[in-house]
Amino acid sequence: MPLSYQGESPVTAEPRIIAERYRVDELIGHGGMAKVYRGYDVTLGRAVAIKILDPNLARDTAFRTRFRLEAQAASRMSHPSIVRVYDAGDPTSAPHGAPAVGSAGSEPYIVMELVQGRQLKEIIAEGPVPVEDAVRYVDGILEALDYSHRAGVVHRDIKPGNVMVTPAGQVKVMDFGIARAVSDSSSTVAETTQIIGTAAYFSPEQAKGEPVDARADLYSTGVVLYELLTGRQPFRGESPVAVAYQHVSETPLAPTEVNESSPGALDPIVLRALAKDPYQRYPDAAHFRAALDDAVAGKAPSKKQLGALTSELYGPSPRQAQETARSLRQLSSDTTMTRTQSGPPVVWIWAGVALLAVLLISVLVWVLMMPRGEQIPTSSRTVPDLIDVSYERAQQDLEDLDLQSTLVYEANASITENNVIRTDPEGGQSVEAGQRVTIYVSSGTETVKAPTLIGLSQAAAKDALAKEGLELGTVIQRNDPNSAADTVLEASVEAGAEIAPKTVVDLVVASGSVTLPDVTGWTLDAASAKLEELGLTAIPTEMADCAATDPATIASMSAAPGDVPVHSEVQLRFCTGAAK
Repeated sequence: MPLSYQGESPVTAEPRIIAERYRVDELIGHGGMAKVYRGYDVTLGRAVAIKILDPNLARDTAFRTRFRLEAQAASRMSHPSIVRVYDAGDPTSAPHGAPAVGSAGSEPYIVMELVQGRQLKEIIAEGPVPVEDAVRYVDGILEALDYSHRAGVVHRDIKPGNVMVTPAGQVKVMDFGIARAVSDSSSTVAETTQIIGTAAYFSPEQAKGEPVDARADLYSTGVVLYELLTGRQPFRGESPVAVAYQHVSETPLAPTEVNESSPGALDPIVLRALAKDPYQRYPDAAHFRAALDDAVAGKAPSKKQLGALTSELYGPSPRQAQETARSLRQLSSDTTMTRTQSGPPVVWIWAGVALLAVLLISVLVWVLMMPRGEQIPTSSRTVPDLIDVSYERAQQDLEDLDLQSTLVYEANASITENNVIRTDPEGGQSVEAGQRVTIYVSSGTETVKAPTLIGLSQAAAKDALAKEGLELGTVIQRNDPNSAADTVLEASVEAGAEIAPKTVVDLVVASGSVTLPDVTGWTLDAASAKLEELGLTAIPTEMADCAATDPATIASMSAAPGDVPVHSEVQLRFCTGAAK
């Protein structure tokens, strides 16, 4: 949804004021759920963007809930590459004087940063984008996604229309309207089986209505990179359903097959990002960025970057997958030369055939003229092939050949424990009788012991993981009334468990906050008990300017409902005055 300064100006007698603070000015953009207006914060004296839910959708409780979830998801993030959310409100949630749902002024709103610049889709529409700019734009998107994924938020609608480029060239990702917090398992709006996103850019798992994670955003980013390099999307059709089918089953052409000026070094990066299977894509945005950096630096794509371009990766057409893999190998070997003719001269072909025939005839004559009866010297032995046999049998086989053996154990995940990994000398080589052969035996998969993480700070937990050769994965914050901020509450592996080195360990850490409910209208005793249950300190405060009630009920609180620091003091104000 654009946050630029373009749009129409509504004709009104007086400017609309929201929450007695935000002035609503001209319309600057609209989307499927809401409209965005340029606004002004009269309290802080700054220009803002105000996103207001469409009045027709405001009558639907589900849409209001989704709009509220957007504000909650975006408000947790503060990053230069993400449009900031300053404030949000829902008039129907006010306890007194709220307008009726569907009436004018009852629509929920979000107050956001006002971004000056242009949408990425406007830049693409102007013509081919230079490779340097394309890589820079995608790097900015991945930087924002790396931050949001670590915060537990998946965008699920990455596309050029949701990316702004400022006059200084900075990239800002916006519109988390269909984002869903990974830690929110109780949502009834953004269900995992609901297809949400834009057909030209969403992932195969979104097209099939399957659960999605951060790798769906990487797929959409790959589509954006493809469009920047070629000027078109990888899949096009007459309807969104046709495009969705192609995302699930069709093989994308390499960017260089669409645009010859596109650098071949970026082909394997784009095609890996567009893998059908999420596990074949980059594991996270950081690895995607690293691959782009390597390509820009001129490093040749590795086999891992090329990926397994088979039917498992790109769909049910093995022939197309093989052709794509073959073209990628050619591109990766030489990305600087331009082909100037369709094939080698015919004379060269026949010359090569003749040379090959001469060589074959020469070898055949040499074999036929070899003296017969030559035997391997009786003092020599041929080392047998012992790979993946038990070390006992390997020792016995060598002993039968009058060869000595030495065992060396080493970790290996592909060879069964106590079986032979390799020998030195290798199998098939000739050695003298009595020579010693080194047998390398598998000791099984190498493991490390998971450290105790619960109760540590996030920084201490990261150091403990690094000390054991493990990696920190996703960090999700959770409210806990009894824990200080950044204290580890849960870990994806149990302490003391034997796990493989470089295993990614996810953490749940305390946010340092607790959610304060609205206890207005509760009895003083019930409200005090609720705050004590949340680890907060209730301070009863008498108010003599209003009539007393029996039992005493809460008229107001010193803190607004929502997240407050743990162990905070909250005044519970109740009336003690005489009835008038």
